[in-house]
Amino acid sequence: MVEYSEADLDSLFGALADPSRRRLVLTLRSGEASVEELGRPLGISTPGVMKHLAVLERCGLITTEKRGRRRFCRLEADRLAAAEKWMAEVRSFWAGSLTRLANHLEEQE
Repeated sequence: MVEYSEADLDSLFGALADPSRRRLVLTLRSGEASVEELGRPLGISTPGVMKHLAVLERCGLITTEKRGRRRFCRLEADRLAAAEKWMAEVRSFWAGSLTRLANHLEEQE
């Protein structure tokens, strides 16, 4: 069972609020990549990419490892489980609410 705290969700959703960081996460789905490889399609400087990666690393979505002169990043997809659980709970609540509303409206007819 996945447990989450409000602080975890705030950190996770805050990190994913930026389109550049979402793109970095999507790129890392394919596997590990260097900072240079990640920054190329974004068209931003290496220091800019590093700032985005730092945010993703702080919330646990990625890990980084330095090898020689290069830094490599890896997605920690299991960190998304807390967000998935939260979204499933919200979806379930609203689906139930809509079903109850539909039943109520049918009763009124």
